[in-house]
Amino acid sequence: MFSREGRAGNIDANRTAESTGEQLPLFGPPPLYEGEDTALYYKLLSRVSSFVKPRDILEQIWVQDLVDITWEVFRLRRLKASLMTANAYKGLKEVLVPLVDWPEPDDLFKAWAARKPEAIEAVTKLLASVGLTIDAVTAQTLAVMLNEIDRIDRMIATAEARWAAIIREIDRHRETLGPKLRQAVHHIEEGQLRVIESGATIDGTNSP
Repeated sequence: MFSREGRAGNIDANRTAESTGEQLPLFGPPPLYEGEDTALYYKLLSRVSSFVKPRDILEQIWVQDLVDITWEVFRLRRLKASLMTANAYKGLKEVLVPLVDWPEPDDLFKAWAARKPEAIEAVTKLLASVGLTIDAVTAQTLAVMLNEIDRIDRMIATAEARWAAIIREIDRHRETLGPKLRQAVHHIEEGQLRVIESGATIDGTNSP
């Protein structure tokens, strides 16, 4: 069992997080990969919270989901770009090997992938000699990695659909919350009016 002091501490921590836009303790640590910027994650959480201004625990959960999904989408886009960069030498090989006669081409491709200036210059000249640019390498790299890129794009689309669904839930929640609050206030006011009209006291007995 948690102590009263422990429960009070958790409540205070939750209230502090709500007021500052930080992550509530009940959500646990942020879902970050090695090397990702924790401070940037919390800055995103703070800005989204400040914009949405969650009104209750449900909206706080949705805001947390919005931030996590947004972070996931940005991450997937970075990973897609990194995947293309890491495999660009494959695209270069597909473009140049059939077109040019170059001694020890694998050494050139490795040096180009390592971004050595002399290799970059040599590749640029080779591409120009056959009327091509680096765009041809990018296109061929995409063709080589198409299945992997397509899977990442589907993951991004799924995440964006979840993001849009949460926005709709927040909108729907706020549309229904207002009438519910007004209805509750109306019932309270009616109850008070009936008490006054019947002459009853708060404890249910009739006033003299």
